[in-house]
Amino acid sequence: MTLATLAKPSAAAKPRPLSGHTALITGSTSGIGLGVAQALAAEGAAIVLNGFGDAQAVMRTRDRLAMEHGVEVAYSGADLSDPTAIAEMMAYARDVLGPVDILVNNAGIQFVAPISEFPTAKWDAILAINLSSAFHTIRAVLPEMVERGFGRIINVASAHGLVASPFKSAYVAAKHGVVGLTKTVALEAATSGVTCNAICPGYVLTPLVEKQIEEQARAHGIPAEKVVTDILLASQPNKRFATVEEIGALAVFLCGHGGASITGAALAVDGGWTAH
Repeated sequence: MTLATLAKPSAAAKPRPLSGHTALITGSTSGIGLGVAQALAAEGAAIVLNGFGDAQAVMRTRDRLAMEHGVEVAYSGADLSDPTAIAEMMAYARDVLGPVDILVNNAGIQFVAPISEFPTAKWDAILAINLSSAFHTIRAVLPEMVERGFGRIINVASAHGLVASPFKSAYVAAKHGVVGLTKTVALEAATSGVTCNAICPGYVLTPLVEKQIEEQARAHGIPAEKVVTDILLASQPNKRFATVEEIGALAVFLCGHGGASITGAALAVDGGWTAH
């Protein structure tokens, strides 16, 4: 069942660049997705959050965004592995906030194992959530975007949408698929005023990555600092994590007038990882 709620802004806000637009961001109750939602809300967009988490914590996040940025914020707990739930979420967003003209496909999961030992259920889940959900959301909103002559679709892929690493077969396959989907949608919508781009982050310091650092430190019996320098950031020449604020700022740019001619691009935010 889809959990859906709406928070109203506490006061009218002054017009901002994205005022009058509705943005739906999948996987946005934490991490990169929440950072993008905050950045778009700060520019005036009404927001539809989606993701899992403690119900009370999610409601606090929803209410905080509405209060801080003076925008309407809705929430859907749709399971993005379920096409029916996705369709319900898209219909809910349209009903409560109007047509979605900014779509950010960010939801994703990960599992690491050699391909010979990779569970088929994990493969199916990663492909469903990381790739197929983007197809279903885009399919739902693209016709209306084209009809209105405006739309911004941003798919959060990964550096692993451009290069591969061992033991991440499903994730790498899905993220390469996201980049290919991005290019196809961009070409189909090229003359319509709708753009479609992929943001390809390297490692971003989020609660999920912080958990990975702790787990790998225990598994390898090394300090957390060594996990960061010798494992996670070994492939990033600038030797620093990207931030959710940086990803959010790029999303804002792509949604504005300055991004009107950027479409079909896979934009690396990876500290030089894919420049090798």
